[in-house]
Amino acid sequence: MKRQAGAREKEAKKQKLLEELGESWLPYLTPRDAEFHQVWKTKYSKLLLRKADQIPKELHYVVQEAFVTFQKHDCFFQDLVRIKGKDFLTPVSRILIGNPGYTYKYLNTRLFTVPWPIDDYEIKYCHPELFTACKALIKLNDYLNIETVQALREQNLCETKETEDAAVTGRKQDFVTFTKGKGSLLKDQSTLYTPSSDCTTLKYRTSYNLTLLNYMDPLQMTYLKQEPYFGMGNMAVSWHHDENLVEGSTVAVYNYSCKDDLNMTHQHCVLAGLQPRFSSTHRVAECSRGTLEYIFGQCEVALQNLQTDPVSAALSLKSLEVQVVKKVEGIHNEVEFEWLRQFWFQGKRYKKCTYWWFEPMAKLEEFWKKMEFMTSLVLCEVGKRERTMEQKTEIINSLLPLLNERQELRKEWTARCQCQLAVSLPEDQRPKCHPFWKDDDSSMPLPYDLEEIIANLQILLE
Repeated sequence: MKRQAGAREKEAKKQKLLEELGESWLPYLTPRDAEFHQVWKTKYSKLLLRKADQIPKELHYVVQEAFVTFQKHDCFFQDLVRIKGKDFLTPVSRILIGNPGYTYKYLNTRLFTVPWPIDDYEIKYCHPELFTACKALIKLNDYLNIETVQALREQNLCETKETEDAAVTGRKQDFVTFTKGKGSLLKDQSTLYTPSSDCTTLKYRTSYNLTLLNYMDPLQMTYLKQEPYFGMGNMAVSWHHDENLVEGSTVAVYNYSCKDDLNMTHQHCVLAGLQPRFSSTHRVAECSRGTLEYIFGQCEVALQNLQTDPVSAALSLKSLEVQVVKKVEGIHNEVEFEWLRQFWFQGKRYKKCTYWWFEPMAKLEEFWKKMEFMTSLVLCEVGKRERTMEQKTEIINSLLPLLNERQELRKEWTARCQCQLAVSLPEDQRPKCHPFWKDDDSSMPLPYDLEEIIANLQILLE
């Protein structure tokens, strides 16, 4: 609620500013203006730039080849996002590359990483060129991490001059190592250059776990909005703060910027310009609730309340305590709406690069289906005569809000999958309403539409 109130307040301020501006625009500075560098130093000190010739040529080559490869294999997609209850197709096309099993959520849309190659994971790509492209992105990720650590030290975040010197030496040596293809610095790179007292902070802020690649061709984008405050021309991305980031973390953009808490205090937009261009935006995504490891752990917690009779194989619940029912049904909703429906809403796009996600998503669906049976078992207990009205009321009150949420979200996702924008997408990108089943599906213990069940529970409470 606090976040929603903050968003409303910002929107109100934007509208007030636009009303005050009328037909005029705010002044802005460019590098040609005398005051430009002073304003940068005082107001945007956390924004750092590196010119192209400061980055190794071999890194430029493999990264730019990767961009072309992803485009060649049709791996850039416009996202169908949700803003203020309405669906919009992003003008910019994107693909998320990163740690296996990680996700990144923005504008109510969860993207799933095309995994870059790291140790201990067997990742099969749909074409050898895609393996090479993903490998290039992890090399860029490693390089930007090292550069970010160094940049933070140069901003007086280092305790001693000796540590700075060690960082420079280590950076050069390690870049030689990974440009020759001898491994990744992903797992523990920042600790190589960090004094013990600062190790946790730097690792927390700079260990990029994914990158959002963007592609735009302004000449093909005829539906862009004008920048409203400064009159700077068409925007590919409107003014915004980046979402779903670890607080205080940096963002590294090839070619090359490092935003510290700048993202929390300043908004940014992306002007469309005139030339087609790619970008790779490396982020420390806040993934406490956004990894396969997390959601599988949640499923394990929920399914602990389910037991199977060793003789009859009949299913039953271990506990009907209010807190247990709430926990299980909350996880049930999380798996369905934050994972299964988010994944299938993006159609078959991930098959363009790899089939890696399909096995874990099938496993998640198995767990979700067991939770459907668990919900049906709770409903059966409510209907038993031997239970007192007090017991029934307690169970219903814990279950009903979560069933109402499930019903409303199913309606919303069904409608989104059938909206005009969704239907207009190419077949392999078209949203799929999944899971979905009809009332005569004997494999499902409950109907897709929960309206009648909810109504009956409400009657029992009267």
